[in-house]
Amino acid sequence: MRARGAQVTDIVILVVAADDGVMKQTVESIKHAKDAQVPIVLAINKCDKTEADPEKVKKELLAHDVVCEDYGGDVQAVHISALTGDNLMALAEATIALAEMLELKADLNGPVEGTVIESFTDKGRGPVTTAIIQRGTLRRGSILVAGKSWAKVRLMFDENGKTIHEACPSMPVGIVGWRDLPSAGDEILEVESEPRAREVVDWRKYEQEQEKNKENLKIIEEKRKEHQEAHRKAREKYGTLHWKERSFLKYQEKKEQKPLKTKEKEEKDSNVLPIIIKGDVDGSVEAIVNIMDTYDASHECELELVHFGVGDVSENDVNLAETFHGVIYGFNVNAGNVIQKSATKKGVKIKLHKIIYRLIEDLQEELSSRLPCIVEEHPIGEACILATFSVTEGKKKVPVAGCRVQKGQLEKQKKFKLIRNGHVIWKGSLTSLKHHKDDISVVKTGMDCGLSLDEEKVEFKVGDEIVCYEEKEVPAKTSWNPGF
Repeated sequence: MRARGAQVTDIVILVVAADDGVMKQTVESIKHAKDAQVPIVLAINKCDKTEADPEKVKKELLAHDVVCEDYGGDVQAVHISALTGDNLMALAEATIALAEMLELKADLNGPVEGTVIESFTDKGRGPVTTAIIQRGTLRRGSILVAGKSWAKVRLMFDENGKTIHEACPSMPVGIVGWRDLPSAGDEILEVESEPRAREVVDWRKYEQEQEKNKENLKIIEEKRKEHQEAHRKAREKYGTLHWKERSFLKYQEKKEQKPLKTKEKEEKDSNVLPIIIKGDVDGSVEAIVNIMDTYDASHECELELVHFGVGDVSENDVNLAETFHGVIYGFNVNAGNVIQKSATKKGVKIKLHKIIYRLIEDLQEELSSRLPCIVEEHPIGEACILATFSVTEGKKKVPVAGCRVQKGQLEKQKKFKLIRNGHVIWKGSLTSLKHHKDDISVVKTGMDCGLSLDEEKVEFKVGDEIVCYEEKEVPAKTSWNPGF
């Protein structure tokens, strides 16, 4: 979204907090401005705070090749406070001065050109876009094309929601009259008539379909080659065999491929999280989907994006989520009472958020809930083997370790492990735990005891460690890190 903004604008106003200094998002914004080759005006905000340090900000920006005029560079720096309104006019003057120096001009005549900044669906108006006009003058009745959608402009409004009759270059404008919803970042072009607009849109759709067909053919060709290779190997395997031997081998292979049991199917299904994304505007949905693309923990739980779109949660979304056993995530959208009741009845989760970070955190928690619990070992006591001997029980000899508890306590009902030279060589339970000749269930620190294991083949050595521990199930956390 920042990259698109840098590409569209002529001047970037870089806002940096005077108390926080240069942050990750600041560095990202500088990179986008440089990639777009757009000049920067620095606005140092929150200068009204006591801990504000504008000079520190300027010095930190030097490391990112943003050199202010105070340090011999060409970047204007204005100290402002958005809270009190201090120096906001100075910031506007600095921007206008830079625009005059760069001789930024646009043609008021000719066909309209612009860029879609954002798009959303309004209940009363239908598809709406906010756009920046870059050339020409936009008027009501103009025929526009953007991406794979076209519009006859029915209504225009400014940033305050006030209806306007024309929009000149550099003006932000809301446009109503689109047949479909264009995507944020699409280029807007004016055409002479509705038939021409339909022709352009149909051609673009055809081009996209052709590209998709090429990709599909490529995938089909790869699958065909894989199938041919598998068939060739199968022929080599069975080619020299008698038909009876061949039939028997195929029967054996089919027998090994057992169908999944109900429990196994449930476990497999629990390792897949189908999701539906709904957002208020196209840019928000794009940002969330881009974050989904960074998902790299499919080995733990598969994340399946079933559907995404702009607008409030609908009955169709609930039905789709029910079919796929998925979860609906909404960003800055609503779900009416009827929809909520329908979702509850069908067992569909609807999770609505106003902050994108909270949505992603919620998604991480949902993914983590699908993972099997991790079993953690919590030590209860440790003992050192001081002597080894064997005791005759019936006709067999049982190895016994004479130990002294050095830390905590040994509890017979818990689990134990035998450690030698830092390596665990046995895990299991005790068959007996004695203090002198008495059977006991607990041996405390400093006490001597004799113990035998549930596995007779394990040999004790003086110096080995015996650790008593208990296992606790801890909820697992997904390893996916979206990067913030």
